[in-house]
Amino acid sequence: MPYRVVVGVDGSLASVRALDRAAEEAVRFGCAVRVVYAVPDRDEAGPVLAHAVSRLRARCPGVPVEVGAAEGDPVGVLARESEAAVLTVIGSRGLGALAGFVRGAVAPRLVARAGGPLMVVRGALRRDRRRDVLLALERDTDADAAVYALGEAERRTARLRVLHPGVRPRPIGAAALRPHPLMDATRTTAVVVAATRAGRPGPVAHALLHHAHCPVVFVPGGG
Repeated sequence: MPYRVVVGVDGSLASVRALDRAAEEAVRFGCAVRVVYAVPDRDEAGPVLAHAVSRLRARCPGVPVEVGAAEGDPVGVLARESEAAVLTVIGSRGLGALAGFVRGAVAPRLVARAGGPLMVVRGALRRDRRRDVLLALERDTDADAAVYALGEAERRTARLRVLHPGVRPRPIGAAALRPHPLMDATRTTAVVVAATRAGRPGPVAHALLHHAHCPVVFVPGGG
């Protein structure tokens, strides 16, 4: 199976930020970036894909780059692409003018359908090399999300913090999960990881999707 980070683009500012984040993640994983553009007509994709390749090669010269244009709904296209990716990356806005990819509509649909970890790039651009990784647990059985968060902390050589409902603060960084403290915590976090189950984001994942101040990785788990 190909080992790559997939990123959805459409030429918007949000997708450029997703592209930049995908390049950073590909460096951490040591793999290629596959740039995907879903359009009504593949002939329209050339300029956007060419710009994306140029930007990637300028920012990360050593990262292999693949491109793909596909006709159809971005949700379906990226859901299929995610099955052969270590991570799929999208912006919180964009991919909407041509294909109906709008904030509040497609991101939740893709969260529900992604075949692997999906990063939604939220928050302002900032340096995050020294920032923590945050694991937002809803259940003790969110094992896949926990494993991903541990790996992310190792790739970043960062501290892993855990937030769990009803758990008192402990020295390792765990704290009781409340809506506002969780969102406040994302202001000083490099990336937050949350689980989805049976194709649905739970209350915590849903809140992060719409209100987090940093990128969120949604990891599919059990039912």
